[in-house]
Amino acid sequence: QVQLVESGGGSVQAGESLRLSCSISAYAWVRYSMGWYRQAPGKEREGVACIDTSDKATYVDSVKGRFTIYKDNAKRTLYLQMNSLKPEDTAIYYCVADRSWFGSAWWPPKYWGQGTQVTISS
Repeated sequence: QVQLVESGGGSVQAGESLRLSCSISAYAWVRYSMGWYRQAPGKEREGVACIDTSDKATYVDSVKGRFTIYKDNAKRTLYLQMNSLKPEDTAIYYCVADRSWFGSAWWPPKYWGQGTQVTISS
């Protein structure tokens, strides 16, 4: 009953912007916290941003002030607006969801999308 399909990745230069989108099934949309994780080449996956069912948003320090997570309830779509992109933001970005809040310790959520590649050049 939980399906996540993300899109919007691509290749841009440093300083530019991208917006990632994630279509989420109705069951998860109503009940689950959701967010974005990423995995850079040769590195472990890390949490980026998450938002709970009350629209409380949390970000990791490296993206604060640059990234914004938000939801469109009419479209059941989760977004990650990424501004002032840096080469170190290059990674595969995953839309994620879980019944429990994962934005404190950033433990791995239960449900993951297929991932979308974001590449930032200097």
